[in-house]
Amino acid sequence: MAILMTVKSLELKVKNLNSRKAVLFILIFSLFTFHFSLSTLSYADRIKDIANFEGVRDNQLIGYGLVVGLNGTGDKGIATMQSVANMLQRMGLTVKPNDIKAKNAAAVIVTSTLPPFPKFGTKIDALVSTIGDATSLQGGTLLLSPLKGPDNKVYALAQGPLSIGGFIGGGGGTTVQKNHPTTGKVPEGVIVEKEIPFILGNGSEIKIFLRRPDFTTVTEMAKKINEALNFEYASPIDPSSIRLKIPPDYQNKEVELITFIEGLDVPVDLPARVVINERTGTVVIGDKVRISPVAIAHGSLTIEIKTEFEVSQPPSFAPESAKTVVTPKTAVDVKEQKASLKEVSGITLGEIVRALNALGTTPRDLISILQALKAAGALRAELEII
Repeated sequence: MAILMTVKSLELKVKNLNSRKAVLFILIFSLFTFHFSLSTLSYADRIKDIANFEGVRDNQLIGYGLVVGLNGTGDKGIATMQSVANMLQRMGLTVKPNDIKAKNAAAVIVTSTLPPFPKFGTKIDALVSTIGDATSLQGGTLLLSPLKGPDNKVYALAQGPLSIGGFIGGGGGTTVQKNHPTTGKVPEGVIVEKEIPFILGNGSEIKIFLRRPDFTTVTEMAKKINEALNFEYASPIDPSSIRLKIPPDYQNKEVELITFIEGLDVPVDLPARVVINERTGTVVIGDKVRISPVAIAHGSLTIEIKTEFEVSQPPSFAPESAKTVVTPKTAVDVKEQKASLKEVSGITLGEIVRALNALGTTPRDLISILQALKAAGALRAELEII
């Protein structure tokens, strides 16, 4: 009886051991599958984030305005004084421009962006910028200003207190300034007074425009749309546009069709690109960038010039013609850091970053290295300098 129980306990242990191995195998297989799926995952964006539909666009408005209520930081030009005189004359008060001496007003340009499909009474923001010699718009109020489109028609009116997000203060030759006090914003200070007609397509088709033209992306977008609609309704025209025929089920339902289309995910194929801003020393490297194996030696050359002035005075019994002379003493010191050849290559973005960091260079030196790599043909990417 004891022997039988011992055999059964051994069988149970073996089963538990096999089950543990099975669970461990399943966990390892699941982790491997998950890692493989992440490595082959293609990033996608919604169509609404990478493209625009025909007829859906913004419109720019511009106008001339007058900001009042400034604390002596306004304009002193005749144009501003004439604007103040004209405003007072419309209110029944006749004043000559030369009689206005206060600097509490400033002439400004008012701009705003009219969104698609604006309706009467829609409120949007206005951007106000000085055009004269006003030093600050702090505390000012924009008077009623008509905003016109390119056709010289008034589409909106702007008015309200300014928010400049900064300040200027001080005196006696010492001033403190934050941000740009000569520009400001009037939050929701523009009221739309005239609607702009918008047409979605021509009734039978709608065009979709990519914000960044690309052959691969436009082809994938048309493919995704056709798969979603179960028919060949979308066809690429060029790298930046797609012609979409309106399906019979969506006739006179363009809004529903666009709502459905703009939510589709499309894999975006970005070109290999390195963007360099030489003014700020900024370098941005894309994920598709590759560097062929090369050897780089980079050293910094420093030249330091020091000039000291020595005074040479004549002796006590020197003739009257002898004068004190200031003699410059110049010393030049040249230093060059030692640099050895280092191999640089990379297939992934992480490898490229580690290889470039191993050189121990500054962003300015990195810009020169990337330009040299491009000239040598080792940098397999587009080098864009902005």
